[in-house]
Amino acid sequence: MSNTILANDGIDAAGKALLEKAGFTVITEKVPQEKLAEAINSNGYVALTVRSATKVRKDVIDACPGLKVIGRGGVGMDNIDVDYARSKGIAVINTPAASSHSVAELVFAHLFGAVRFLYDANRQMPAKGDTEFDALKKKYAKGIELKGKTIGIIGFGRIGQSVAKMALGLGMKVLAHDPFIAEAVIDIDIDGAGTVKVPVKTVSVDQALNNSDFITMHVPGGKVIAQKEIAGMKNGVILCNAARGGVIDETDLIAGLDSGKIAHACLDVFENEPTPSKTILAHPKISLTPHIGAATEEAQERIGIELAEKIISALK
Repeated sequence: MSNTILANDGIDAAGKALLEKAGFTVITEKVPQEKLAEAINSNGYVALTVRSATKVRKDVIDACPGLKVIGRGGVGMDNIDVDYARSKGIAVINTPAASSHSVAELVFAHLFGAVRFLYDANRQMPAKGDTEFDALKKKYAKGIELKGKTIGIIGFGRIGQSVAKMALGLGMKVLAHDPFIAEAVIDIDIDGAGTVKVPVKTVSVDQALNNSDFITMHVPGGKVIAQKEIAGMKNGVILCNAARGGVIDETDLIAGLDSGKIAHACLDVFENEPTPSKTILAHPKISLTPHIGAATEEAQERIGIELAEKIISALK
């Protein structure tokens, strides 16, 4: 059996080193999507690792009978036909634990930026700060604190619980919803003082959506928020989506922003990646990042190591 692995969307050096130590050759040269199946077959790759850029659909799976493992560096596997691959005897693995903290930190980077208007101030100050300083100061004078506010967390797996940990540390109230989790215990580590355990019982999706000042999405996919759900939310709610594009209907989101029902939206993911709607990108009440939730050095190292360990286990 071949011992060569194609890391088509790259892999952290620590993960690559683990695989090489285990006797595998790791190729990190990017293969275009249309040439992927040909490259796997002609080079005898036994495993393929991807992130979100490379798609592994039925046509690739059918064309690559020698492929034994597909690894996704990250959580969601919507770019892989998982059930079909497994039906063909291919192991499909991901790294659900590795990026949770980094995604949660990005959520709060967006939320802090939203409540203090950083997303707009950082655009306006270079252009007008020297001539309209007092006007900009007045424009951004109505910030709010996160402390004491309620955050609704839709999807209470590893990432949702990491968000809850940070929220509780900031003094926020947490309303979490997850159809598969009734209660979770959140461990808050305090340097020098040990760990505080906080039990959080989940509530219905309507309770979370209708009673939260901030709502953040951490579900694997599907359309969860559209016009009906927005109508039931608090006036002036702030929405954040660092989960999957399409979880919040973008047309209904724009309508909610334009009406004032939604005060602000924070988006790291989009319906039409990698070509998001220009209406979304240009909207003055949306802060934007290009799907970088897991894009920290620490998360990528953890992802690489977890991916390598699971590949080694699957192939050895």
